[in-house]
Amino acid sequence: MRRVYLDNNATTCLDEEVLDSMMPFLRQSYGNPSSLHRLGDEAAAAMRSSREAVARTLNCYPSELVFTSSGTESDNMAITGGALAAGGRRRLITSAVEHSAVLDTCHHLAAEGFELTVLPVDEGGSLDPADLEREISDDVLLVTVMAANNVIGTLQPLRELAAIAAEHGALFHTDAVQGYGRMPLDVRDLGIDMLSLSAHKLHGPKGAGALYVKEGSPVRPLMHGGGQEGGLRPATENVPGIVGLGKAAALAVENMDARNRHTARLRDRLLDGLLEIDGAHLNGHRSPRLANNAHLRFDGVGGTDLVLRLSDEGVLASTASACSASSPSPSHVLSAIGLDWGQAESSLRLGLSHHTSDEDVDHALEAITRTVTSMRDAKRFNPPSA
Repeated sequence: MRRVYLDNNATTCLDEEVLDSMMPFLRQSYGNPSSLHRLGDEAAAAMRSSREAVARTLNCYPSELVFTSSGTESDNMAITGGALAAGGRRRLITSAVEHSAVLDTCHHLAAEGFELTVLPVDEGGSLDPADLEREISDDVLLVTVMAANNVIGTLQPLRELAAIAAEHGALFHTDAVQGYGRMPLDVRDLGIDMLSLSAHKLHGPKGAGALYVKEGSPVRPLMHGGGQEGGLRPATENVPGIVGLGKAAALAVENMDARNRHTARLRDRLLDGLLEIDGAHLNGHRSPRLANNAHLRFDGVGGTDLVLRLSDEGVLASTASACSASSPSPSHVLSAIGLDWGQAESSLRLGLSHHTSDEDVDHALEAITRTVTSMRDAKRFNPPSA
């Protein structure tokens, strides 16, 4: 049976070039980068090279990058570390469609006495900069808004949001885990103070991430120990993972335009074909949107059941975020864009990559159309009249 992987917003396969770059640091050059001998020097040199590679993709100094274990850790470090270093400011602003790594961290700080403002989004998941302008004041320590949504792929107006934050002396952080490597992210040009990223979303290894912290931005460490990563992330570094992150980042940004053209063309084929099904709807704006993201809902069809049946057909997809796949509640993102429980529960997320082919799309279109029809026939479904 043909297997078509369409869950690339959850995680991606490890590219061969990335794996090849990592193997020497799993087998031969396995030293601790803090050691003074030759194996330590080899590991430290590889880390420097990877730090420089990631810095080039963001247009930042290598010294402004902190290697972490994940996007979640990077988000926590930016938000909590920024809050602890904020002095007299006690207010945070975020949006209703953030990843749980951001929202849960903000709510935790609110429980500890910080004030939190959660801004709404429109029916496509976009945040209006005017809403931030209306809510912000000089007591805000941090504004955190994601670059691209992990569920529906909506891109946010980072430049405008960062400029508003800067006018009020607030730090601006963006969770770029979904967007990094799939959209241009020049932190100098956009005015970003902190940015979180993760390797496994761009065909790198799991367990490797980074946080960009603009020089001079006040952030306190969340852990204490040996002083690695400028004291912000003290622990023996995951050298193979960091090497893989550097290689994956360089490949993703170097090939971004070609990959985006490829995935956008196939995504549009998927959308055009699936939206011909009666009772099919697009979730989120068609544009601006991640080139690899298609998120739809099918009236009368349970999304979880659809995902399971499609898996039996060789089509591997998801309903919303893999981080919330086990939750019985609909995605908070889909609720935030105005979908009711039934609409949110009937949704399907399809994430493509540069490995996705036209033949994969043909198989997915046939399998999804047939499975939706079969599930509806079993329930004698009639789509609502317009």
